[in-house]
Amino acid sequence: MRGGDVRTEGLFSYVSCEARDEFEGLYAKVGRPSVPPEKLLRALLLQAFYSIRSERQLMEQIGYNLLFRWFVGLSMDAPVWDVTVFTKNRERLLAGEVAVKFLAAVVAQAQSRSLLSEDHFSVDGTLIDAWASMKSFRPKDGGDTPPGPGRNGERDFHGETRSNITHASTTDPDAKLYRKGNGQPSRMAFMGHVLMENRNGLVVAATLSEASGTAEREAALAMLDATPRGKRRITLGGDKGYDVTDFIGDLRERKVTPHIAVNDHLTKTGKRRKTALDGRTTRHPGYAISLRIRKRIEEVFGWIKTTGGLRKTRHKGTDRVGWMFTLTAAAYNLVRLPKLMAAG
Repeated sequence: MRGGDVRTEGLFSYVSCEARDEFEGLYAKVGRPSVPPEKLLRALLLQAFYSIRSERQLMEQIGYNLLFRWFVGLSMDAPVWDVTVFTKNRERLLAGEVAVKFLAAVVAQAQSRSLLSEDHFSVDGTLIDAWASMKSFRPKDGGDTPPGPGRNGERDFHGETRSNITHASTTDPDAKLYRKGNGQPSRMAFMGHVLMENRNGLVVAATLSEASGTAEREAALAMLDATPRGKRRITLGGDKGYDVTDFIGDLRERKVTPHIAVNDHLTKTGKRRKTALDGRTTRHPGYAISLRIRKRIEEVFGWIKTTGGLRKTRHKGTDRVGWMFTLTAAAYNLVRLPKLMAAG
């Protein structure tokens, strides 16, 4: 049974009445009261705001930090939830896609204050290290030698050909082996994607996928399709990784002007790579402006990974990691909004 969120003091809220009805649908009507979903969501935001490494530490800090108690909505003498109960209740929010709806509510708040650009956007992706070691990446058919004895047994990878087709992590099967570029080490990782508006650098969409060479372009199209814009033509900034003929064509079909950095590097044969962009796009002054502003998306990833604590995820599975990535992106917007509203 869903627990009640009883509070007497006022506090800003980005949860609409419709969202509260959706919370009701995630809980049974009978049984012992659980952690109220509103309090659960506030507690998870605190974890992102203050770089708290684990939910166990979060419960400890809520126990003695008066600011945290006030923000969550617990009275001075109210008992703090057991960490196991807290984690199980978090799974209900995951099932209800609450993080996506919460981000949409935060974006709507910014939209109501005219803080978002409706015409100019940027997109990028970043690697999120999985909660899985390289030693867990083993053949799917089980035909290998397990690590040596002990908690950190030796494992010899020399002479072994490994790929995501033949191998998978025994710790987190959704994590993929991926290398960002030449000279970079291979890592067990997921890939987080963000769509940013260019006026104030706020996140308007976020998603997470398995790491692959095409994931960034596929996620960009999915986020664009999920973002309502009517028949308005927009621009989309991106790095050289998006300079692919098929992707540029997909953008033009969607009435999106591709402000993508030109990838015309020299190939191994000494020839210059043919870019998918031409003077129709690159000759305009707005193209150069988009290339300059799109770099602000690195500020989003920097905050998500450092303050938000997602340089290495604490969760397993694409659904759980994606839920936390989206919620942390919403937390980034919440940190920025007070200053932007005050300046406006």
